[in-house]
Amino acid sequence: MTKPQNEGNLPLLEHLIELRDRLLRAVLSILVIFCGLFYFANDIYEIVSKPIRDQLPEGSSMIATDITATFFAPFKLTLMVSLFLAMPVVLHQIWKFVSPGLYAHEKKLAIPMLASSILLFYSGIAFAHFVIFPLIMEFFTHIGPASVEITPDITQYLAIALKLFFAFGLAFEIPIAVMLVIWSGAATVASLSDKRPYIVVGCFIFGMLLTPPDPFSQSMLAIPMWMLFEVGLLFGRLIDKSKKEKQEQEEAET
Repeated sequence: MTKPQNEGNLPLLEHLIELRDRLLRAVLSILVIFCGLFYFANDIYEIVSKPIRDQLPEGSSMIATDITATFFAPFKLTLMVSLFLAMPVVLHQIWKFVSPGLYAHEKKLAIPMLASSILLFYSGIAFAHFVIFPLIMEFFTHIGPASVEITPDITQYLAIALKLFFAFGLAFEIPIAVMLVIWSGAATVASLSDKRPYIVVGCFIFGMLLTPPDPFSQSMLAIPMWMLFEVGLLFGRLIDKSKKEKQEQEEAET
């Protein structure tokens, strides 16, 4: 087994200095992207608010109940978009900090998982924007009384949008989390399969906490989470099979 690199044995002060440098680079990457996107802040808000604007009656529009909302809502959204886009750089800096302390076989598994986690996070956000948002907004804008005019506030809509972006981005990380738990030996495929009913209930509780307070939105998050858990179990079985084959090979060599 290959030992971790010598950098893993750095004194505590040098570790803290390196951590500071990595955090500064991550923050700097977010700020650079934000500076490049700020000019297009209103355009970005138009893109994100399109699902609800498409459902508004002809002649209606979104409103701002706070005079500062027309500036701060696009500003906040652009900052969050910058964070999302800088995520590969942020995770790369985290990886550069922890990788010297990892064994070679751990790095071999960690690199594809890191890349997969980034892709899954972006996939969750895209799924929320292009699939979930239109369904939820159509549901809410057509379920109310016909005499009620819908004029959504831009700040309230942004709060719901960001919450759903984070919820689906994190939910799509479930396969990675399941694979890590199985790979580390903290749980087995069989034990997780036995706990499936509790995990399904947990998915619906998670969906209830992170979505608007209605069963439709809750189900739109909980059901994909359940399906992603099953995907994680599928890949977990492959990890188990690989570990058994490696163990049998080592026993045969000895």
